[in-house]
Order: sequence, then C-alpha cells, then structure tokens
Amino acid sequence: MPPISALSDFLSQAIEFLSKGIETKDTNDLVYPRERTLGTITLVIGVLVWLGLVFGAFGGALLVLAAGFVLVLVARSALSAHVKRNGTELSQAQFPDLHAQFMACCERLQVKAPPKAYILSGNRGLDAFATSFAGARLVVLKSGVVAAMDKQVDGVRFYIGHELGRLRGQHPGAALLRWPAMWLPLLGAAYSRARETTCDRHGLACSGSPKGAARALAALSAGSSRSKNPGQSSGLWMSFRELIAGSSRLSRRVARMMNTEASMPGRNRPAYPLAMFVPYTGRLGAGFSVLVVVYIVGVLAAAAIPTYLDAAVKAKVSAAVVDSQPVRNALARHYQATEWAPKSLAEAGIPSHLTDGTPLSLDPKAMVLTVGLEEGEVVFTPGVDAAGRITWECKNGKGLKPTQLPSNCSEMTIGSN
Repeated sequence: MPPISALSDFLSQAIEFLSKGIETKDTNDLVYPRERTLGTITLVIGVLVWLGLVFGAFGGALLVLAAGFVLVLVARSALSAHVKRNGTELSQAQFPDLHAQFMACCERLQVKAPPKAYILSGNRGLDAFATSFAGARLVVLKSGVVAAMDKQVDGVRFYIGHELGRLRGQHPGAALLRWPAMWLPLLGAAYSRARETTCDRHGLACSGSPKGAARALAALSAGSSRSKNPGQSSGLWMSFRELIAGSSRLSRRVARMMNTEASMPGRNRPAYPLAMFVPYTGRLGAGFSVLVVVYIVGVLAAAAIPTYLDAAVKAKVSAAVVDSQPVRNALARHYQATEWAPKSLAEAGIPSHLTDGTPLSLDPKAMVLTVGLEEGEVVFTPGVDAAGRITWECKNGKGLKPTQLPSNCSEMTIGSN
C-alpha cells in the first residue's frame, strides 16, 4: 500500500539521520557549530511531531504524511527533469574550465562521489541550488551569476563550494523530517541561518581566498558583479528582519569570511519578542513570513471581533433582563388582580423608562413588553404555566441577534413573583 510504503521510507530516513546524519557532519570543522545543535533540535522536534500525528490520529495523519512524501518526490522529480531538459551539464567537453573548477572543489572538500553539475540559463529566482532525487545529487548554477563573476576565479569557486556544502550537510535530505519544526518562530530561521553559514564556510574552503569569497558573497547578494556596501546597522527593524530570515545580513556573512572565529555584534534585544510571533517560511522570504502573520491575525480577528462584540451586547441585555424584572412582576400582578392586560404602562403604575433611561413599551393586546436598548430590542412575551403562574419568554427583537441573548432568554422562561 502506498501510505505504508511512504511511512516506511519516512521512518528509514528518520533512523538514518538520527544515527548517521549528525556524525557525518562532525567529520570536519567546516560545519558551523550552531548547525549541529539546532539541527539536532529541529530534527528531534520534527520526528516527534510526525510520530505524534501518526500514532495520535493514525488514519488521517498517515494519509497526510504519505501525501506530503509523494508531493516531495514529485516536486524533486519535476525539478530534476527541468534541470536536465533545460540545463547544460558541466563536463570536459562543455564548459571545461568551469568543470575543472567544480572537480577541484569536490576534491578540496573531499566529496568522494562528485554530484552532477548543470548550468541553467537565466539569473532570476534562486542564484543556485542543490537537490537530490532517487540517489542522484545535482548542483545547479545560474548562467547570469557565473557570467557576473567571470573575472573572479575565487568567486566562482565560492559559488560552487557553497552549494556543495549544502549537499555535504545533507540539507535537502532531512527537509521533510524537519518540516514541522522549521515553521517555529526563531528556531526555524536560526537553523536556516546556521546552515547558510556552513555553506559559506564550504565556499570559503573551496575559494581559498577570504577576500575573494567576500567579494563573491557581496556579488551574489547584489545580484550583479558590482558588490554593495555591506551595512553595519543593527537597529530594531534590521535585527527583526534578520531574525525572521533564513540568512544573516551581508555584513555578518562577510565578516565571517574574513575571520571565521570573529565574534558577531549582538542584535537589538527588543527585536526578539517581535520575531517570536513570526513563523519561518523558508526561501519564500521574511516578507512572506510577515504576510503569514498578518493573515493569521486577520483570520483570528475575523472570528474574535464579532464574538467580543456579541459578548459586550449580551452583557447589556443581561443587565436589562435583571433591571426589567420589577416591570414584569408589576404587569403580572395587574393581570392577576384585574384579569385583563393594562392598556398602557401608566395604567399599571409602571414608568416608561428603566432607572438607567432605557425606554419601555407595551403591546396591550398580548401584554408584550419591549425593552428598547441602543443595541436592539429585547421582547418579553407572557404565558401561563401548568400551575397558573405567569411566565415570560425572552426573544430578540429589531436590531438584536439571537447570539446576543443571554442563556436565561434563549434557553428558559423567566417567572414572575
């Protein structure tokens, strides 16, 4: 059965990454230390969430898990097919100089089985990416970025090494396992930034020149061969944007290129509580994260505001029910004494307003009392129970919704003394 097969593959990946994934990363010092810590945390949280869903609600969660697994496979298959169909594979016959640099980077980073590398036309979207599917690993470089760094050999090597670092760190492989944890505010973005730092370290090792790596990093961030000035701002909104983004700001990344052991300046502390409410949305960007929060807040507000308004009106109606009790008692006594309904409130000796100024009106035909609140009308209709006592049924009138009535109106009748 496909769901069982998907679950089996999923658990196999979990066991593999828990037992081997972190150890593989520890074989050299190119992995940023925080990635090991955050990677373990996100992996454990992700696996626990998945297992909790599977065993807590087996049927539905298993189908969702299987569907997610299949979607990931389909997406990777489509991406792989697109690259192979539209890209040009690096080889000794095609782009021999670039192929030589790629193989040199693989050797320098001790990649025993070099992945296939492709040049993809265009410079829009992602500058480069690495992926794996059915045991095949791909590194895809964009022609526009390669052309922009044509005169920067160290820059091209940094560009290649950065993506090789993504494969060496097994970043694509555990994406589905970590997916539930990656949406968590602060944690998901922090782990993503740590992974990017690991990739930067691989790029630096492949480049061999801190200055060349820094220039390449600036060029990649600028989107052209002209690097932008990496600002040093650490204000509130700069820190907030960085905390919800998947990569550190350019100034930090360049500083680490120049000195991998350099201590980074702290971020603005008030930015942390703000970032705690923004989920991480991956490469969709920090702006999309804010849009997600705005959407969630909007949905919650759409549900909460009407509920709050109904509760406020209900409180006023409840007060009116209590305040009008003496009026209903007086009407009941008049009817029991005379055996007919009064033609007006004045005939029964009842004022036309409650003590707070709320107007009252009486329909003498059925002795129906109406309390005219600003929010709407509350209508009391009399009746007689089995013991001959007068009771009052409370209903909403003009301008008032049934949800704004208190329980003693909508669920029971109110007796008179």
